[in-house]
Amino acid sequence: MRSRKLILIVCLLMSNIAFSQFPNILIGDTDWPEEPSIAINPKNPDRLVAGANIDLFYTSGDGGLLWSQGNLTSPYSVYGDPCLVIDTAGNYYYFHLSNPPLGSFIDRIVCQKSTDGGLTWSDGTFMGLNGTKGQDKEWAVVDPVTNTIYVTWTQFDVYGTSDPADSSIILFSKSTDEGATWSTPKRISRVAGDCVDSDNTDEGAVPAVGPGGEIYVSWAGPAGLVFNRSLDEGATWMDTNVFVSDIPGGWDYAIPGIYRANGLPVTCCDLSNGPSRGTIYINWSDQRNGFTDTDVWLTKSTDGGLTWSPRKRVNDDPPGKQQFFTWMTVDQVTGFIYFVFYDRRAYPDEATDVYMAVSRDGGETFQNFKVSESPFTPNHLIFFGDYTNISAHNNVVRPIWARLDNSQLTVYTALVDSLFMSIGQKPESGFSSTLEQNFPNPGRSVTCIAYKVRRNTTINLEVFDLYGNRIATLVDHKVSAPGRYIENFDIAKYGLTPGLYFYSLTDNEKSVRRKMIVE
Repeated sequence: MRSRKLILIVCLLMSNIAFSQFPNILIGDTDWPEEPSIAINPKNPDRLVAGANIDLFYTSGDGGLLWSQGNLTSPYSVYGDPCLVIDTAGNYYYFHLSNPPLGSFIDRIVCQKSTDGGLTWSDGTFMGLNGTKGQDKEWAVVDPVTNTIYVTWTQFDVYGTSDPADSSIILFSKSTDEGATWSTPKRISRVAGDCVDSDNTDEGAVPAVGPGGEIYVSWAGPAGLVFNRSLDEGATWMDTNVFVSDIPGGWDYAIPGIYRANGLPVTCCDLSNGPSRGTIYINWSDQRNGFTDTDVWLTKSTDGGLTWSPRKRVNDDPPGKQQFFTWMTVDQVTGFIYFVFYDRRAYPDEATDVYMAVSRDGGETFQNFKVSESPFTPNHLIFFGDYTNISAHNNVVRPIWARLDNSQLTVYTALVDSLFMSIGQKPESGFSSTLEQNFPNPGRSVTCIAYKVRRNTTINLEVFDLYGNRIATLVDHKVSAPGRYIENFDIAKYGLTPGLYFYSLTDNEKSVRRKMIVE
């Protein structure tokens, strides 16, 4: 009883403080996880699988609230650069590098398959084995019509050398039998890079599939940001790569406090039935505005990649701050574009938040919002990986990122569900009321739900379970004057079991729902 009274007092004392809109969920904090990847199952968005360097995998069956962890093994070894994708049958694929005891350093790209939602994995198959040449920085995509898996990556003659006789190129391979076998790799880059693993190296190839089965991919290198495509499932590619944009300062740049940083591109295509269907997007970051002002950029093509729009700045803060390690995805149901990146707009030093941005109009405008509950400060001696990641399906959005607390690397996600959080809807500032995240969240005995009323309106506030069953009515169609209100929800009184619930606020204009976690 004493703890419940304490929570009620805290709710009152904290009534004027803004809390994080999106619950942050710890995925893993052992084995120094970084460079994460995540994938939502479109057939069951509660099923998620994630990966992190160097051999970690994580699974969740409740939308990302609770996670289990395992260590991936393979006879070909598991050596980082995790990439998670899912096919049309619900099979997950974990792509990574290799350093086998009987082979050479990063001598192939390995693909391991899971048919049970990421709980167990096959020994794997591989592609790209080419003597002692290095195979690095792979990424994959699945054609939702044919279920073909496409993979692109960088091949180094000799990784890390500055010998001008050695070069890097972008390769492509595919599987038409759910990862059992892979086609002979094809070279798709027309200008070779060096092998230094820096600005003049060909790197960052992330493939995308178009609505007609087209394959699109961009990467960075000595020619800047370039693009190629195939219109026949990878059999042939354009003879000349299309120039997309310059990258002033190069794709390999310095961020204070970060061991290594880059602005490598991400390519996506809109497959939704929305107005931007078929549009190709490329997202990257660079320091064209100075080494103290890294920015996130987007360009798009509406003619299959032949021409590209002027770049647009995704981060909406004033000039002079750092935004870096960006990733992008397209919700293929809504057509919304989601971005995740590290952001230092709020601080004079190296303190770092995680921000997201969403575009609901085909990359013309962007809404930025913070998703990390607290900042962290990295250490330049601790490797942070080379990327963040994000997955979205039908308004369920799950970013993933690494952070550092007390010299401990951790991997987090945030529960960003735009259907229930008003992201992607008309800004709440134009409505009569706004609904805040409950506190504490997760809650155990009592939690506080706050909302603001801007003009006289009728308020209804209710709590529901996952199936839409009403649990409690906290405010029953009450005419309310402008002000801030707090309602206390007695979790213990209603005997709620641990899990996910929703609370809903309805006024004269709209209804908004948010998630609430009971522990």
